[in-house]
Formats: sequence, structure tokens, C-alpha cells
Amino acid sequence: MRKPTVLALVVGLVAAVAAVGIMPRAPRLTGQSTGDTALAADVRAAVPDPEGHRGLAVAVLENGQVRAAGLGDRDAAGRPVEPGTPFEIGSITKAMTGMLLARQAATGAVRPDEPVGTVLPALTGPAREVPLAELASHRSGLPRLAVTSAGDLVGTWWANVTGGNPYAGRDARWLLDAAGGEEPGDGRGQVHYSNLGVALLGQALATRAGTSYPELLDRELLRPLGMTATVVATDAGALPAGRAEGSTAGGRAVDAWVGGGYAPAGVGPWSTAEDLARLLGATLAGTAPGADAATPRFTEDDRNRVGYGWFTTRYGDREIVWHNGATGGFHAYLGFERATGRGVVVLGNTDKGVEPIGLRLLGVPARDADGDGPPLPVWIGAGLAMVLTLLGGLSLLGATRRAPDRLTLAPAVAWAVLYLALGHRLGDWSVVPGWLWPVGAGLSAAGIVLAAYRWRGLPTLAGAPPWRRLTSATFSALLAALALAILTP
Repeated sequence: MRKPTVLALVVGLVAAVAAVGIMPRAPRLTGQSTGDTALAADVRAAVPDPEGHRGLAVAVLENGQVRAAGLGDRDAAGRPVEPGTPFEIGSITKAMTGMLLARQAATGAVRPDEPVGTVLPALTGPAREVPLAELASHRSGLPRLAVTSAGDLVGTWWANVTGGNPYAGRDARWLLDAAGGEEPGDGRGQVHYSNLGVALLGQALATRAGTSYPELLDRELLRPLGMTATVVATDAGALPAGRAEGSTAGGRAVDAWVGGGYAPAGVGPWSTAEDLARLLGATLAGTAPGADAATPRFTEDDRNRVGYGWFTTRYGDREIVWHNGATGGFHAYLGFERATGRGVVVLGNTDKGVEPIGLRLLGVPARDADGDGPPLPVWIGAGLAMVLTLLGGLSLLGATRRAPDRLTLAPAVAWAVLYLALGHRLGDWSVVPGWLWPVGAGLSAAGIVLAAYRWRGLPTLAGAPPWRRLTSATFSALLAALALAILTP
């Protein structure tokens, strides 16, 4: 074995061992808990896998009584979750928006079959003709989100990649302008989830009431139920104090989602397990404003029906009324069973789903509660972790043998480092074991040693025409700049 190869092996092993200290570590639900100790024990027993969770706030409603507990960490500093810790609740807000429709319909302020354009005169385009009830039940045929340009798609993608807020700057005026260019599709009348539809519904109800959506929600639902800890943050300055900090299941910190336009659909609202338990109790009792919204009105398939914002799903001979919520760094679940009078709230501060926990606490068997395994985004994140972590080092090892000149070898060295960093940041390390990253670091380090040894014997530029080689190098540099932008907090 030649001396450079031996040196590369030694350096690679040393680098792999050293990288263990900085390898990615997914959050894991810690042992600390607050509130009801028996409930905390029940929750831990209901968690299928603590990897990927950081903290949970849970409330259970049973026999008219509420028990609440906090488990794990509120943030990376290790402060404990408490039953009153605010979490982003995302699309759980859609159930509240549905209740506002039921409330206003009961008072005669609106009619469920009324076209949204008559309630929201500023809305233009074909979407004006969609009835309020279709918006509330995801039967409008409108797309999931409004898109005004390719820039919207790029901006949303970029925010998701970098952990930013994809709804920044999208206020109610933006929403109306964007919705004006959307048209109900062929799926109208069938249940197809639409954030845009529920956002338009909430803005329409607020306009009819002569106020903003946050004020309407507070006046018509939150204050009557005593939900004083629930807020709609339409800007960063309105975020609640003492809130949980969100992250991906792989441990990457993310920004809070704030923005006025999509607030009725779940962008900006924060609540606590205790507050949402008040909503559950009053909805079950039929005393909440607009409680009738939870009554299923339309059929989605042989297991699922939908009311105004609320879903009803059958598990065997049991029916659960529910809604969940997911933002960049939080997951939430709210569900109850009318037959037993039991309800549950589960709030988590990573993007790992908490639905299995909620369903298990409601008594749904694990085989039904856990579903069919991790969703597609989890597998994508796992794939990124594996591919990016190993790609740079393996590519560099190949380049050290085949590179005709330094202009080829230099980008390979840079990408060996960048791919490693991208894998660390973008990979879902709640699925992929963290020790894979030190392996990738060792491969990259070994490749760098071999590249340095070969560097001395290579010309600066050789092979293909200079303009083609320079163009390739420039393109690689631009991609490297993009990668660095993704890596920059």
C-alpha cells in the first residue's frame, strides 16, 4: 500500500472519530415532566418512538375533567414544557374558522350557501362563486395554496429548505389578489384539502363582521371560552412569551410562521394544551360558539366525513372527530370521541407527527393509530441525509483518480465539504443513525488528503477547450454559493 493511501486512511479514521463530537443529533423526548404525573406516564407509554420529539404538551378530557402535563424540553436549552406553554397549532385553526362560520350562520349574519364573493366583495375571479360551506369543507376545488408566479414557488421552496417562514409578506390583500387568479378545478364537490379555501372563508367572515380575522376569532370564540392564552401572531412582535421553540425532527431550528393572509388556515395561531382542552370540552358539550361545525355533513370516503373544518374518521366501530396541524417546526392534534366523552390535545415542538400519540390516548389500537409508517417527507429527509453525507467524499475519491487538472479537482474538494454540511443541515436524522455522518466526514477527509497529494502533479487546465472547462467551473461555483446560502442561518 502506497504512502499517500496509508496517510489518507489514517487521516480519514481520525476525522471520523473527531466528527462524532459534532455529528447531527435528532431531538429526543427527555425524562423531565410537569403537571399531572399519571398523565405524563400514560403519554410516554403512548409515544411509539421518542426519537424526533423534543417536547410535548398534552391534555386529556374525561368525565368532564381535564388533566394536563408537559413532557420534555421547550427549547434547545432544556427548559421544561409546561401544560401552559404556547405552541404553534397550525391547521387546528381551521376547525375554529369552521366554528366561526357555524356561529355566524346561526345568527343569520351569513348563509352557508352564500357565494364568498358576496361576503368578500374585494375578491375577483371565478373563486367568487364558491359557497362558504364548500370553503369550510374543502370541497371548493381550489388549490392547496395560491400561486401568483414562479417566484412564489421558488420563495416557498427556499423558505422550506432554509427553515424560514414561507408566508412572510402574504397579508390579506396579497391573499385576495392571489386568489383572484385561481379557478375551482374538476374536483369541486369532492374533498380536497385547501388552505386557500379556508383562508378565504376566514377573511370573508371577518369582512362581513367589519373587523380583522384575529379580532373576530378572539371576540366570537376565544373570549367566550376563556381561551386567554390563544393568540394569532400576524407579525413576529405578537409571538407569545414563554413559547416553545420549533425545530425539524432532525434537530434544525426553524422560524415561526407568521402572516395575516393565511391566518384563518393556520399561519400565526399559538395556543396551549389547557386552552385547547377548553375548546374540546365546550364542543363536546355543545356549548361552544359554533359547536355544530363538528357535525359531519359531507362524505369523503368510506371512513372519513367532514363538517365545517372538523373531520370525522372511523376506526373500526369507533368515530373520532379531529383536526391536526403542522408547521415548519411544530405538530399538533386535537380529537374527541362523542360516544365516550373523551378528548385529547397533543402539541409537539418538532415537525414529527403526534397523531399516533393522540389516537393511542383516545384508546384507538396501535395498529390503527400508527398508520402506515412515516410520511413521504420523512423518507425524503432520510434520503438526503444518506446521499448528501456520502456523496461528497465518494465523488472526491473518484476525482482524485480521474481529474485531468486542478480546475477539476478544486471543485470536487469544495463539494466534499459542502455536501457534508448540507447533509448535516437538511437530513432527517430522526430516521437515519447519526453515526453515518462521521463516516461521511472520514471519507471526505481521506479524499482531501489524496487530492492534496495529486495536486502537485496536475496542470492548472487541461483536456477540454478552456471555455468549456471555465464554464463548468463557473456553474459549479454558483451552485456552491447557493449551497452556502442554504447553510447560512
